[in-house]
Amino acid sequence: MSEWSVAEPDALTFEEPVTALQVRIVGGTVNVVGTEESSARLEVTEIEGPPLRVTHRGGTLTVAYEDLPWRGFLKGKWLDPDGWRRHAVVSLAVPAGTRVEVGAVSAAAVVSGVGGRTEVRGVSGDTTLVRLTGPVSADTVSGAVEAQALAGDLRFRSVSGDLTVVEAGSCVRADSVSGSMIVDIDDSGRPTDIGLNSVSGEIAIRLPGPADAQVEANTASGTVSSAFEDLRVNGQWGAKRITGRLGAGNGRLKATTVSGSIALLRRPASEGAPTDKKVL
Repeated sequence: MSEWSVAEPDALTFEEPVTALQVRIVGGTVNVVGTEESSARLEVTEIEGPPLRVTHRGGTLTVAYEDLPWRGFLKGKWLDPDGWRRHAVVSLAVPAGTRVEVGAVSAAAVVSGVGGRTEVRGVSGDTTLVRLTGPVSADTVSGAVEAQALAGDLRFRSVSGDLTVVEAGSCVRADSVSGSMIVDIDDSGRPTDIGLNSVSGEIAIRLPGPADAQVEANTASGTVSSAFEDLRVNGQWGAKRITGRLGAGNGRLKATTVSGSIALLRRPASEGAPTDKKVL
């Protein structure tokens, strides 16, 4: 095992294979990008507080504070702002197939161009995910997650953080208490597999036309709207539902809220194409 302690701005290059990356920081920013290079590179441009411990063992590169374990990351003292008196700006370039785990407390996280499994856990910082081809898992307390051009499955869980996905892959699973969800599905032709749940957050889903899914959307007290004339919008007072089949119904779309609104949107088939919309 190789080990370094980084207490000031520095850059390190790792020629030995890197197949997994683990990053855990408090304050600042972590940026991870996948490359076609076989080596990995770390650059720390800003650091305040205790040093970062960097280890490379058995193909796993770890950049973290010693007192910030991955297990129980979203619990304990890191939910208390008094424990956040640290700051680091960390950038990493790793082989595109690397499996990535990022934990960020009051820090922004950006992961792009990675093909391995990506897992992000955040307390209050925002997360940006771009051009990821492997499965993605994102857990936040209050930080927002923005994602674009995801080819793999996405699993999102949050208390109050918002989710925005542009050009999502075929499978999205999301659960939130009060965060809003905006999900735009790509037009790859794969069957849609969407499951979104929220207590009070708003949900908006944009589907390509023609879409292919069995649809069930429910809200106990919010409003619903649909841009698809083939779907039924039911309910006058209280609970409302959108149900029906789009295309052959090979995919699945299910959205549920207690008090939030639900909107099903459609990309126009061509510029200026008419859109029928039902609102209740």
